[in-house]
This record gives sequence, structure tokens and C-alpha cells, in this order.
Amino acid sequence: MEITQTPENALSASVVSAIINAPIEKVNIADWLLNLPDAEYQRCSINHIAEGVSATFDGTPMSINVETIGNALVVQHYVATVAQPDYCRMLSVSDTITASGRSKVQVLWELRAERIDDLTCRYTNTIHATATPEFMTFIKEHGISLAAAAQARQEASDAHNREETPNFAKSIENKALYGQYNLPF
Repeated sequence: MEITQTPENALSASVVSAIINAPIEKVNIADWLLNLPDAEYQRCSINHIAEGVSATFDGTPMSINVETIGNALVVQHYVATVAQPDYCRMLSVSDTITASGRSKVQVLWELRAERIDDLTCRYTNTIHATATPEFMTFIKEHGISLAAAAQARQEASDAHNREETPNFAKSIENKALYGQYNLPF
């Protein structure tokens, strides 16, 4: 069940864009994401640890991502609620593990390509993190305010997104133009 982000439970919102030097007709974000090799995922950020593709019980595609964001190890279980060539909407109730313990955060990840001209498009990577009831209990038990948790998450999420987005765009470009992932960035 998706939790709607409100001012009372928002942890972060980060939007970063980069140029893909390929025609929009050749770009297929869903194919790229749902066939992404682990090594290519790791290559897109120093904080990426592992990635794999799975499915829910009903067969909906999933991307399982393991990464560090700030001081947290995060295991994300992204279910594809929309998987199109120009747009993917991935929703995860993610495990967050810190020195203080373990909790859960909802993360909405949107990947979008928009045509600029015949040869280029804009890739936009959007990440929204929302506190779950479990997370709210966790921070209360540890004497952390939502404002402090949100500030830390916002800073970490922005830094992470600024690093990975241009590399994701280049990886999508390589896949679109050459049919492979492992070309130089």
C-alpha cells in the first residue's frame, strides 16, 4: 500500500536531470532498468553495492537495489508500477540500516526521458522518500525529530542523485545507441 507524501511524513525530494545524446525513439528506460547488469549499476555510483531484477508474486517486475545513502545501508525493493520506454515509476518500501538500528522508508523513484530535439533528450531522475509508521516510531525511540531526519536524508539524497543521474543518463545512452552497457562514460 502506497503512503501519500505529506508535510508531516516527507523525508526528501530530489530531482536531477542530465542529457542523453540519443533520439528519444531509441531510448527505452524500462528495458534499460529491468535488464541492468549488477556491474553497470555499481559503475553508476560509488555508493551502489548491488542490483538485481526479480518479480512480485503476481509477476510485476522489480528492481532490487542495495546502496548507501548518507550513513544508511538501504535495501530497496522497487516494484514497477509503470514501466514504459520514456517513463518508469518504481515504488519501494526500503529497509534502512544504520548504527542505531533498522527501519523502513517508502521511496518513490521516477525515471523519465523527454525529447529535446531529433538527437537528444533529457533524462530526469526523481526520488521522494516518505517516512513509514515504522520509521516514525524508530526516530521517536531514538530521540530524533522528523525535521532532523528529513534534513539528513535530503542532503544525502541530493548528493547521491547528483552523482548517479549523469551516469545513468550515459548508461541509457550507451544502451540506446550501441545496445550495450559497458562502454566508457
